Amino acid sequence: MSNIARDPYRAPSRHDPLAAQRQDGGPGLDVFLTGTVFFDIIFIGMEGPPKQGTEVWADGMGSSPGGVANLAVAAARLGLRTGLAATFGEDLYGDYCRQTLGVQEGVDLTYSRYVTGWHSPVTVSMVYQRDRAMVTHGHRPAALDRLVTHPPQARSCFIDLGAEREPWVDSVAESGGRIFADLGWDPEDRWDHGRLRESLSGCYAFSPNAVEAMSYTRTGSAEAAVEKLAELVPLAVVTNGSEGALAFDKETGRPVKAAAVPVEALDPTGAGDVFVAGLMVGTLAGWPLLHSLRLANLGAALSVRHFGGALASPGWGDIALWYRETGSKDPALAGDYEFLNTIVPDDAVPEVSRAIATLGFRAGR
Repeated sequence: MSNIARDPYRAPSRHDPLAAQRQDGGPGLDVFLTGTVFFDIIFIGMEGPPKQGTEVWADGMGSSPGGVANLAVAAARLGLRTGLAATFGEDLYGDYCRQTLGVQEGVDLTYSRYVTGWHSPVTVSMVYQRDRAMVTHGHRPAALDRLVTHPPQARSCFIDLGAEREPWVDSVAESGGRIFADLGWDPEDRWDHGRLRESLSGCYAFSPNAVEAMSYTRTGSAEAAVEKLAELVPLAVVTNGSEGALAFDKETGRPVKAAAVPVEALDPTGAGDVFVAGLMVGTLAGWPLLHSLRLANLGAALSVRHFGGALASPGWGDIALWYRETGSKDPALAGDYEFLNTIVPDDAVPEVSRAIATLGFRAGR
């Protein structure tokens, strides 16, 4: 549905993939996150980057919450009860991001706060030649470090190993929650395996890309890298672009590989976050690892067909539509995704909002 066809401030109905796991007195949240929410402006359809003294026109533009909002929205759209601790500026950008996350997408913002006198950080993303370049401005507020002292009970959380680990993370693990982790590019080009081992202490899953994984493990292939990483965490996952994703689960002692889903890509922003959200869904629901990887790959593929990071992520209606129109009819995909028959609700229809080229239109005008 378009933004006009539905109330833009009403969270869509959610399929609950964890319904069978829910019990009275269980965790109130499935995923708990903290981090910085950016206001993203995305330009697409550019022939190339701007050059000094010239002006470049873009074919399209969108605005969306970004940063940690990418994972928060992706998880919420897949039916996970998602909590976010973040700061919001007392400006129009902050109001827009908070409204979009808390009301439109149904993310629990109990642990989030407005910060007086602080403006929202902004990222401008320019997409061309199937890649992107970004310009960002912002300041980290001191309040962000004081948002969480006693975290809510949650089935899982996600952390960036590049940032200092906050004490509440271990509290989640001690109460039975699973820690999903990632670590980006090493700007110092050290790829310190010892530091990685230390950072992954207590983590359940780690999901770097192939280049990062091979660099940290000093291996020559994604297959070798994922087996080395499996020595550090119960679930090691390596994403490998058009080659799909690989994983190694200590419980089974076997590697698993899932092929990528072919789509026409528009904007890669947030695809990694959508992948993690899919992996979380399957893992928390107790699916076979191969099914979790396939959902993660599918979600990431469907997200790059749209632009706008957080608002490009699919809901179950998007997944159902893809399966009905493509996945079940393509011989190369039908067997791999047959498991969706027992998961995707029969009445699911696309009903999520996408990024548009403004903060929003005035109602009734």
